[in-house]
Amino acid sequence: MVTATFAVRELRHQITLYRRTWRGTLVSSLLNPSLYLAAMGAGLGSLVNQHAAASLGGVSYLMFIAPGLLAASAMQIALGASTYPVLGGVKWQKTYFAAIATPIGPADIYYGFLLFLTFRLTIAASAFLAVMSVFGAIRTPLAAAAMPVAVLTGLAFASPVSAWAVTRDGDVGFSMLFRLGMIPMFLFSGTFFPVSQLPVWLRPVAYVTPLWQGVAACRALSLGNVSAPGLLAHVGYLSALTTVGVLVGRRTHRLRLYR
Repeated sequence: MVTATFAVRELRHQITLYRRTWRGTLVSSLLNPSLYLAAMGAGLGSLVNQHAAASLGGVSYLMFIAPGLLAASAMQIALGASTYPVLGGVKWQKTYFAAIATPIGPADIYYGFLLFLTFRLTIAASAFLAVMSVFGAIRTPLAAAAMPVAVLTGLAFASPVSAWAVTRDGDVGFSMLFRLGMIPMFLFSGTFFPVSQLPVWLRPVAYVTPLWQGVAACRALSLGNVSAPGLLAHVGYLSALTTVGVLVGRRTHRLRLYR
């Protein structure tokens, strides 16, 4: 039986562990977007603005790329947190098995993990928006709404991936996930250039990726080009994927921890 109290206890456990590493993650949350925006937005952007401004909808490359990187960074954080740490909980440190020796159940562990990841993603997305503001990459106050969208983008990856990771006995599949999943999405889901620049046959593949949904929603909010039906479609897609992952994750955690 899942209770909010037990899920919060697992969240508190995760936060207790995080107290040892939060300084490093906070630095990376500020440093990574600063380096990306300086190199790609301000550096490369000076060349792009001269030759391809029209293809970006009349905005600078810095303003175009910043919200895409916001969503992409949420994806990277989510995939990193929902693979090796989850496997470690059942294979190496076995903290998940220690937890179920208490009244906490498998679903509580899963929900507590997702709550903690929501906390982490919120911090990272807020830091990214702060850096975007410093670089002048925000056009409208609506950009603040890109933060929860970025968090939802991360959860859309974390809930199904952690549901799968808990079933693994080794980390071989993780490298394939990063190489054949995360990196292609990072490069070809609209983060660095419009998907319309891809070959016609490849565009539908990009459009169905969770990252493109997050990038498109964050970019629309950041630039103030919001279409209510379009935004609802993006948020609905990400919410549906998160929900499916949660339903599957409850089952996989129970099967793995009670087998």
